[in-house]
Amino acid sequence: QVQLVESGGGLVQAGGSLRLSCVTSGRFFSINNIGWARQAPGKQRESVATTTSGGTTNYADSVKGRFTISRDKNTVYLEMNGLKPEDTAVYYCNGNFKMTAISRAGNEYWGQGTQVTVSS
Repeated sequence: QVQLVESGGGLVQAGGSLRLSCVTSGRFFSINNIGWARQAPGKQRESVATTTSGGTTNYADSVKGRFTISRDKNTVYLEMNGLKPEDTAVYYCNGNFKMTAISRAGNEYWGQGTQVTVSS
């Protein structure tokens, strides 16, 4: 089993910054890819940023140039700058984990989420 625990959410004014952290733990061999998704009230969950084991990063168009994803071993961060009211959502950490050295398919796990609220 793998656990993902997010932190760093909160209330911030438009134009402000927040840094989210996601600490992973449990029994797994390696992380295939890991990232952040968000879900605003009444909207579908959407991917915000991901990073692969090779260091490739991808961002949603809506956050490019403002958000930066980074990873340090088993912790992944999301640096959010220039926050807008439309960034208000619950932010979830999710990852695809290789469970053993010989595993082919990865297992996906999600954290519980952290609330980010941006006031105008």
